[in-house]
Amino acid sequence: MAAERPAIGITIGYSSQDVEQFSLRDDYVRSVEQAGGLPLVLAAGRPQDAPPLLDRLAGLVLSGGADVEPRLYGQEPHAKLGRVIPERDTFELALAQEALRRGLPVLAICRGQQVLNVATGGTLVQDIPSQMPGSTVDHDPDTERWATVHRVSIRPGTRLREILGTDTVAVNSFHHQAVDTPGQGVVVSATADDGVVEGIEIPAQPFALGVQWHPEAFWDHGRAFQPLFDALVQAAQAREPQAAGAARRRGAQDGR
Repeated sequence: MAAERPAIGITIGYSSQDVEQFSLRDDYVRSVEQAGGLPLVLAAGRPQDAPPLLDRLAGLVLSGGADVEPRLYGQEPHAKLGRVIPERDTFELALAQEALRRGLPVLAICRGQQVLNVATGGTLVQDIPSQMPGSTVDHDPDTERWATVHRVSIRPGTRLREILGTDTVAVNSFHHQAVDTPGQGVVVSATADDGVVEGIEIPAQPFALGVQWHPEAFWDHGRAFQPLFDALVQAAQAREPQAAGAARRRGAQDGR
């Protein structure tokens, strides 16, 4: 009998045209499927729904999308701040914080990396071109999703270095915000040539890793970044029996 696939939640955003229409690129789903996970999409809901949702999951992908509301990390909005969606921000921050509290494996991508950093008390650069005028890299070029546009250097001894097996990697790029001050327990694992943070991780967690680029876009254009999803699903498989037992105990307690 085949082993049960671990359920991996994937957050979803909204279409650029309509805040009332949910939207998710299928790349995320395909990448999780290729890694052996069972993808479940998570539309933005109430923050208090985070615990019961995570009871059903073995891992979490925080996906890309709109800017994060600056007031959530103690700043006023910058003139170049893009679209923000408050209900998505509060929901995903609750998911991220509860996932970390439980030691649930988390892979955070682009906006997701920023959410992960804010969830741990960190801050963001709201607009790279205006706030980092010395930046020598175009972090938001008009290219195909799978086009590599700049180099990232990965720090030795990090989980990211272990997973990708290289010190440098060429990545795609679609962002104007980035991690600024790392949150509590967060370490920077990768940077672009201009110093923009491209990877973070939380060593105290079983698996909590973020990348600023979009690894899912390569699922059918070579397997350069599939190891990130493989590592997430492997971490979820290792944790799933323990998580299932904890969920059953919580259910029994709620039924008393």
